[in-house]
Amino acid sequence: MCLTTVAAMGAPVGENDTLVTIPFGKNNVLKVNLKRGTWDVLCNGKPVITDACATYKGRKIITSNNAGAGKYAAGGDGHGFGIGKQNIHSVTWVSEGMRVTQTFILKPGRDFFITWVSVAGPEAAANYISPMSNGTVIVKDTGDNRALFVPFDNDMWVRYNAQPVAQASFTGSEVTAIYNNDTYRGLVIGSLEHDSWKTGITVQHTANNAVSVTAFGGLTDGNLTHDKIPHGAVAIGDTNCTSPCIMVGMFSDWRMGMEQYATLSTAFNEQVIAPWKKATPMGWNSWGALQTKLTLDKAKGVIDFFSDSCNRFRNADSTLYIDLDSFWDNLVKGGLDGDVTQLQTFVQYCKSKHVKPGVYWAPFTDWGKNDRKMEGSNYTYAQAWLKQNGKPVEVDGALALDATHPGTKARIAWYLGHLKKLGFEMIKIDFLGHGALESDHFYDASITTGMQAYRMGMEYVDSVLDNSMLVYAAISPTMATAPYVHMRRIACDAFSAIDNTEYTLNSTGYGWWQSHLYNYVDADHVVFNRESEGANRARFAAALVTGTLITGDDYSEQGPWSKAAARWLQNKDLLNIIKDGHSFRPLEANTNNKGVELFVKTVGVKTYVALFNFSNSARAYAISLARLGLNDKMKLQATALFSGSKSTWAAPVKITVPPSDAMIYVITSGGK
Repeated sequence: MCLTTVAAMGAPVGENDTLVTIPFGKNNVLKVNLKRGTWDVLCNGKPVITDACATYKGRKIITSNNAGAGKYAAGGDGHGFGIGKQNIHSVTWVSEGMRVTQTFILKPGRDFFITWVSVAGPEAAANYISPMSNGTVIVKDTGDNRALFVPFDNDMWVRYNAQPVAQASFTGSEVTAIYNNDTYRGLVIGSLEHDSWKTGITVQHTANNAVSVTAFGGLTDGNLTHDKIPHGAVAIGDTNCTSPCIMVGMFSDWRMGMEQYATLSTAFNEQVIAPWKKATPMGWNSWGALQTKLTLDKAKGVIDFFSDSCNRFRNADSTLYIDLDSFWDNLVKGGLDGDVTQLQTFVQYCKSKHVKPGVYWAPFTDWGKNDRKMEGSNYTYAQAWLKQNGKPVEVDGALALDATHPGTKARIAWYLGHLKKLGFEMIKIDFLGHGALESDHFYDASITTGMQAYRMGMEYVDSVLDNSMLVYAAISPTMATAPYVHMRRIACDAFSAIDNTEYTLNSTGYGWWQSHLYNYVDADHVVFNRESEGANRARFAAALVTGTLITGDDYSEQGPWSKAAARWLQNKDLLNIIKDGHSFRPLEANTNNKGVELFVKTVGVKTYVALFNFSNSARAYAISLARLGLNDKMKLQATALFSGSKSTWAAPVKITVPPSDAMIYVITSGGK
């Protein structure tokens, strides 16, 4: 990979009639071969990507490398991104009666470029289109080279996988990184748009130092996206089909590249929900321990615990959310238009104790799975069930609802309207991926893909909530959910055992960059239960590393969990870690599909280092100060935040973590 830094972008150079050369960044060049219909990327004169082409599969199959000579043009359509024409370059081919145009945006001084392909002509609708097909990525660095598989969502305990390049063989969702863990240099390739296409990224090892990469719109997979049918066709007026925009970036630190990708994706997608301007959210959720046993007395007991025994567990705004998860309807008789006295009492009790009431709901699921009248409308559930191959679709034990159906929308308005009226100030919305499934057809005939339906459904949810609550997404599509919520769970349900912590830190370790996509990501409810002190320390540290803190034990009763909470949840030095709301970065990202063990985050003059040991025996780590971004010639003052013990760090630093345990250090300069 090539080191790229800020530099002015030169003008495109036509070396001959067939080759267009476009410099960008520092010593980077995009070369488009008009005759062959392919494009390459070079850095310092050496190839990084070679022989990439565009592919379209509609009523005709067209590839740019088999479409005849293309024509180059400067300027053109900026795809609505407000980008100056001097930064836009396009190549057009005419094949099979269709006009195929690939556009590249290369901004001055940037490590990346953006590309997409559009196909214009009669009956242009297609369910597969790629601006980067079969591009060969050449990995120049020796050592620990990795290719990252990223899942579509956080359902069913799915895992990220940092595969060795020599073994890479996968199709992931939306984005990948191909990087060297020793040097951090790497390439990031990812989709910036998520409102029509599910984007797939296929990476396949081809040679000792190379992989083939294809980034395409049209991903469906029974496991990855939970779809049993192909992706829906995409077109504008059936005369134009446009791929998702793809970012291709070369970075000196692939972790910065992933954060750049997340930030750029946010900029290119309209934020529907108002940004969260308050402090990092903290709170408690009932699913961690109470689950189906939720009662008003239990909920009030939890509130009392945080009001009396753990009253310093508050965020920077002195706020705490007490969130009733599924089975809050235990507190209701006859539905939300029946006797809701206990829910009203819960809300009032929260406010009397100066905490904020939260609630839970899933807008696109039918758990009853029988035909009956939908709340708030004259439609029945069977009329709103989403269907694939003519049959209702069941995922996670619930049937999916068509997010475009008026019955689904009326039900959303009915439920959320009641919950708003009751005075809830937070809502956890779950199983959102049901609303993103493909369908044989949608009620709204203008909608042809699952992501289009998802956008319509989530926009409607936000319109009903009208910025009245903190909105927290649980199970949900990773990229497409960001415009609609403030906060997202990084993984699926995790409880107290050390393997739950390891699973969570697989998602945090390789998905930390989502804290640049959402206002916050969190590690799900932190449950201490009766685990060992070390395992509980690791579970708590996993939440701090992810960036927020939602607890989950039954604090209406006393036990070892309440003692751990009183000690750790009120530790100011530990709580300060999440003030900025950002996740830690992985220090070493080479654990395949297992949890990352070493993390780092810098806030001002402080550097935090977190170490985890998921095994049953002690683990010794050697920490490089240089890899932490610190001066390895200095002696530095380090404080172990759980114990408060202080030490002086000088290279090399060696730390032993006990079995099933974790440590967090804060490092400051000034050691002698």
